[in-house]
Amino acid sequence: MTRHIRRAAAFCMLLMLALALNATRIQVFEAESYDANPANRRQTIARYGQERGDIYVDGRPITGSVDTGEQLRYERTYRNGPLYAPVTGYASQTYGTTLLEGAADPLLSGTDPQLAPFPIVDDVTRARRAGGAVHTTIAPSVQRAAYSALGDKQGAVAALDPTTGRILALVSTPSYDPELLSGNGVSEARHWTALNNAASRPMLNRAIRQTYPPGSAFKVVTAAAALDAGVVTDLDAKTRSPDPYTLPGTSTKLTNEVEGCKNASLRYAFEMSCNTVFANLGARVGLDGLVGTAERFGFNDADLRIPARVAKSNVNREMEPSSVALSAIGQYDTTATPLQMAMVAGAVANNGDLKSPHLVDRTTDASGRVLSSTHPTSLRQTINPGTASLLRELMVGVVKEGTGSNAAIKGAVVGGKTGTAQHGIGNAGLPYAWFISWAQAKGEPQPGVAVAVVVEDAAADRDDISGGGSAAPIARAVMKAALAL
Repeated sequence: MTRHIRRAAAFCMLLMLALALNATRIQVFEAESYDANPANRRQTIARYGQERGDIYVDGRPITGSVDTGEQLRYERTYRNGPLYAPVTGYASQTYGTTLLEGAADPLLSGTDPQLAPFPIVDDVTRARRAGGAVHTTIAPSVQRAAYSALGDKQGAVAALDPTTGRILALVSTPSYDPELLSGNGVSEARHWTALNNAASRPMLNRAIRQTYPPGSAFKVVTAAAALDAGVVTDLDAKTRSPDPYTLPGTSTKLTNEVEGCKNASLRYAFEMSCNTVFANLGARVGLDGLVGTAERFGFNDADLRIPARVAKSNVNREMEPSSVALSAIGQYDTTATPLQMAMVAGAVANNGDLKSPHLVDRTTDASGRVLSSTHPTSLRQTINPGTASLLRELMVGVVKEGTGSNAAIKGAVVGGKTGTAQHGIGNAGLPYAWFISWAQAKGEPQPGVAVAVVVEDAAADRDDISGGGSAAPIARAVMKAALAL
């Protein structure tokens, strides 16, 4: 009898050992696969079982959470949702997260390791920390000015501080209320379908996720390349530019919408936006010179984060001479986001020093302890300071004497460049009106804001009229708000 008891006891011990080993396998080695299994709702329930951390503008939260009493307990709420949607994105129980809500999701949801002083203990106990907070660089007065000035137009504004890279405004219109997508019910599905099917594409962030042909606004880059390369050494010297200009290797003739462009100086050509002069300069600078200058300003950078991903602005690295000439006036397949063009204006305003654009000033935990801070950093020196000084002189001339007079601000020095981008087969697509600029308040040692505005403007018909008429007044409103800071 004793022998049978010993055998039964040994067998039971083996069973207990096998059970322990299997539990260890499941809870330690396979825990991640079970956590990630779509059929496991524990993670989702835990995620929405506590309030999400908030996003702040100027010390005030623009997000919140509401207790629904349901299994997925807390839903995201937004204050002034359409105004700040291009900054926050959405946090939806059904459709996930985007933009800042997505880029900072681990911090806001409480899973970021920075929030756990004893991460090993939290791993064992499966504890979830209270969500942290994201404090943005957005200036509310500048954001409101951009949103109000765009009004019912389709377009976007990006504004930044050229000396620090702090993004002061990101606006895209038409916009939407992210709160409509927060939950997991029938209404959220209905709103999702309606927003995605809308012809105006309100969920498209035109400021950082949409690229446009920059048109004559790109002539700032071309002028920078020509000055840096020594192709032009005197702003008032004749440029040996015929009118019309025959594109290299073709019989295609390029013309202008204004008089006086034949052999015009760089100053006159910049102020009046002479296509023939800049196409000629682009061809003389050459492929490497034009593309190299554009890339120093940030074109062809697929890795730019603010921390949300920014669409890559493009200048083709392989072009025929005729295409180089067209790219020099912002045509061919050259494209840019409004943020990229604000970076161009900002670098010129900051003596050629391009600061890294950033949307987050600092992050904190739920108690307010600072977890990270963003300090101004230089991406690169885009052009030499002497060239930047000459470009500022040219841009001031556009506002004082040329096509950008609608951007002038009393008591401030303003530099700008207008542009219109025709596109589509036979230029049948909706024209884009551009204005890029910077402004320096009276008595200040350097410019305080750089702005890019794009308007999808059905009335646009030429660079100097449409960019100056449609986009420049918007830029003016934004710059005035920024300088008032």
